[in-house]
This record gives sequence, structure tokens and C-alpha cells, in this order.
Amino acid sequence: MSARRGNADAIEPPVGRKAVAGRVSQRKAIDAPAPPQAIEKSVRRGLVLGGGGVLGGTWAVGALAALESEYGFAAQDADIIVGTSAGSVLAALIGAGVTVDQLEHHYLDEEVPDGPLAGYVFDPVQATGGPRPGLPRLVGPGSPKLIGASLRRLGQLPATAVLSAFLPEGTRSLERVGHLVDAVTPIGHWSAHRGVWVVAMDYEDGKRVVFGRPGAPVAGLSEAVVASCSIPGWFQPVTIGGHTYVDGGAVSATSVDVLAHAGLDEVYVVAPMVSFAMDRPSSIGARLERRWRAEVTKTALAEVALVRSAGATVRIVGPGPEDLAAIGANLMDDTRRRFVLETSLRTSHDAWRTADEYATAG
Repeated sequence: MSARRGNADAIEPPVGRKAVAGRVSQRKAIDAPAPPQAIEKSVRRGLVLGGGGVLGGTWAVGALAALESEYGFAAQDADIIVGTSAGSVLAALIGAGVTVDQLEHHYLDEEVPDGPLAGYVFDPVQATGGPRPGLPRLVGPGSPKLIGASLRRLGQLPATAVLSAFLPEGTRSLERVGHLVDAVTPIGHWSAHRGVWVVAMDYEDGKRVVFGRPGAPVAGLSEAVVASCSIPGWFQPVTIGGHTYVDGGAVSATSVDVLAHAGLDEVYVVAPMVSFAMDRPSSIGARLERRWRAEVTKTALAEVALVRSAGATVRIVGPGPEDLAAIGANLMDDTRRRFVLETSLRTSHDAWRTADEYATAG
């Protein structure tokens, strides 16, 4: 069922967050409670926020703004919000009540006028250590245990998970990212939004762990987010409950498939590492990135098919040619953030409209 036609009182197409909020307030003021038999079953929605480094997360903010404008519901109103790597930061902030408007200010290094981030100063260069990894620890592979697990399970682990085991342990810290999450969530606690799920990878066996999902290991939100963002070979692994974790993107850049049996009607996927149309960069680095992006896109589409087969309507968007030209080759290049966000705010409306054409269930 389309979100555009799912609400009986949505007579006109949504025209933006402020208009939606106004209509909701008006309805609350004048609508009398409906008899039980007249209440329509509410639509259960999932929101997936994929990984993609500093610039991928920045692009995602523009895609979220377009999502809210196109479909008329706020990101924090999704029943389940899945975040991987950079997407986990967004999931944590949205779950804490940070609006997409406020995220725009935050990602443009502007003062956030209100909300949970009001007055908070965050320097992404300091938080991530810049666009290049630090010198690795020259003590061998990052996870000998994961190497052993991959040998015992030949062909069962993603190539990225196996590669991460051989990379030397990263040295940069994401402590400041943890501080950002702690600024909007009580330290050591989970999100006020109980549907926030954060994806990381167990660095000893290569298994995906979805913190926040029922049955998952207990963790504070900030430590789960830091673990989800800890790129192997770049950032320090994170220990939670005696287990070591790294970036969930080592298993999947999107992890759409964790929602396959969540009982959702609609799933919206914001996937910075997925592209259905590419640019033609001249640099070798950018060309290699685009080749890898094509492989990530195939994996994401397979995950989407699994969720659709369970009965949900799935819409997925990723950066198009203009966005990719803005992003360049290095997803950690902080200097391009404003350009990337401004481009995404312009292009993402069309991306969602195109996604509508392929959003079929089953």
C-alpha cells in the first residue's frame, strides 16, 4: 500500500513537513474519536539508513528531507529505524527526537536553533580524525579469530568480513561520536525510540549483530553506534559485553534484510552506497569506488527482494550521477559536505519518485 494513499484523511498530496504538522494539529483539535469499527489499521513502516562514511551520511540527510516531503510522515515516526555505520548516527539522533530540519543545520556546521542538539558544538574532522586513516598497529591482522572462523565457514562470510580480519587494527578513535549520541540519550541507556536498531559485526566470528532488536546483546546506544561506525583498519574496534565489534558495513552496507520478518507494511531505504545510475569519473580512485558500489547495489537489491517477498512494499534510493560527482572518491572527505547536502536536497525528490515505480510487494 502506498504511503501517499494510505491515510483516509490525506486528501491532498503532502507538501512538506510544516504543512503535515499543521494538518495533524488541526485534526487533533477538531476530530472526534472514531468508533472502533471505523478506525483504519495503521501502516507499520520501517526506515533503513545505510552506511557510507561522512559524505554518505550527509547525502542521507537530503534524502530524508525529500522523503518527509514526498510521503508526508516524519522519519522518527517509523516503527523501526535500522542504522548501519554512518546511518547508525542518524538513527540515534532521529530516535532522540532530532528533526530532519535540525539535522540539516547540524550537518552544515550551523548552530541548531532548537531541539536536542541546540547549542551542541560538533566538529566532524575532530570526531573522525580527518579524511585519511592513521598509521595502523603493526602487530599483524586485526582479528586472527575471524580468520579462523572464515576458514571453518568457507564461502559463508561476505568477502568484506573476511578482508576486515586481515586488516591491521585501526588506531583512530570515535569517542567524540559517542559523546554526540550521549548528548541526546542518557549515558548507558538505549534510545527513547524503542524501534531503533543498530547493526555491527562481531569481530571474532563475522556474525551480524543488531543491537536494540529483541534478543540482541545489551548495550548502551552510544557504544553500539561507535561499534557500528568502526571501519576495520581505520578505527579502533569496540568491546561490548566481552565481545569485540566493528563496522556493520563489513557484513552489509544496508542490512535491509533484518526487517524481513518484522511485520512491516512499508520499508523506506536510504542507501548512500547504492546507485542505480553512475557518473563517469576520471580518477582511478573514483572508478574503483564506482565498481565496488555496483557490487553493493546488487547485494542491497537481493536484500530488498527478501523483504518484499515477506509482503512489504519497499522503496530504495541512492546517490545518482550528480550526487556521485559531488561526493567524489573519498567518502570521508569532510570538505565536500555542504556541496553534497545541497545536491542531495535538490536531487532526492526525483529519486523517491523513481523508487515509487519499482515499489512492489511480493
